[in-house]
Amino acid sequence: MDSLSQVVLGAAVGEAVLGKKIGSRAMMWGAFAGFLPDLDVASGFVMDEISALAVHRGITHSIFFAVFFSFFLAWLVQGLYAKGIYKRWSFKVASSGIALGTVIFTANYLPYLVTERFNLNLLLWTLGIGAIILYFLNRYYFQKESEDIITTMRDWYWLFFWGILTHPILDCFTVYGTQLLLPFSDYRVAFNVISVVDPLYTIPFLICVLIAARLSRTGTSRSIVNWTGIGLSSAYLLFCFYHKTQVNRIFETSLVENDISYSRYMTAPMILNNVLWMGVAETDTAYYHGYYSFMDEKETINRFNIFPKNHHLISDYSDDSTIKTLRWFSNDYYSLSRRKKDGQLQYNDVRYGIFGFHLKSESDYVFKFLLEEKDGKIEMHELNEGPDINGDTFAELWNRIMGRE
Repeated sequence: MDSLSQVVLGAAVGEAVLGKKIGSRAMMWGAFAGFLPDLDVASGFVMDEISALAVHRGITHSIFFAVFFSFFLAWLVQGLYAKGIYKRWSFKVASSGIALGTVIFTANYLPYLVTERFNLNLLLWTLGIGAIILYFLNRYYFQKESEDIITTMRDWYWLFFWGILTHPILDCFTVYGTQLLLPFSDYRVAFNVISVVDPLYTIPFLICVLIAARLSRTGTSRSIVNWTGIGLSSAYLLFCFYHKTQVNRIFETSLVENDISYSRYMTAPMILNNVLWMGVAETDTAYYHGYYSFMDEKETINRFNIFPKNHHLISDYSDDSTIKTLRWFSNDYYSLSRRKKDGQLQYNDVRYGIFGFHLKSESDYVFKFLLEEKDGKIEMHELNEGPDINGDTFAELWNRIMGRE
């Protein structure tokens, strides 16, 4: 899921675990724990692309990491509180600045990884939100005398454990999935029931956390509001599972009605919603890709995009480490194509479908990689070219969500 959702979830978990003892500090540390696993994006600065692709949502998103790294964090933070360092103005400003700066950096860096284009509007929005947060921190945290906090290492361990663990658990509900069982297994757990950005999950949850933060830590209403947010978000995930069962039924029926004999298929919601879904079915020679909206008049998919597999194009490189990693990453849902403009080989992860609703060119694939042979080995480079994402794009998405072709 997106970073904001993970921060909100972490804050709510921190409040649930330790809010009665330390108040809003529990939300702050919980938000940090909820955000922490995504710092693995920094691997892109020190690793080649294929290694960074394998590392993201890797060990930092595992049960193993949550169990053992939480001990270190608990020991470190308990030391800060036992020595009273947390009361110093310099500590408050430095820790808050580092945390806020990391969130702003990641919020801007992740889109850059996808598009390779700097988004000035996104930067201005995140800096603006950051300035508002700093204002409230200065008013209610930096300038206020900190009360004495009595905690134990066990308290902090459970806060960090649950704050970290719930991050990869939430990621498991997306198409990207996560390597939850590392280092014992590199299997990517992916339920494919929610988009990586879904406002209906995040916004009600965020509102509940913000309201809870303004209530007294000793009153029952704070806990009730916080658990309401956790309950609403969890109920929404269950609702997404229900949607998936309905989409699977409709997709299977549509494949039969169109005489498509398939070996396997997958379904997943489109970005920003859980109403419009896509499905991809694999045959011997191609993938059949179609859309269904719960606002459609009929429970059927009449039109399919066809993605030729062309797996023979890399038959000579079946043992190549880059090809193996790409196939593992895409769960073998991939097609290959020759780029018209330069004839180079392109690897398409078809789990993410295409930009728009009709395949027009190889640049329409959302997740794609350029393959090049050098010294008998394959090197890959993620391609971020594609149609511009603008108002027309969102208008087209909205029309399709509403059942309009």
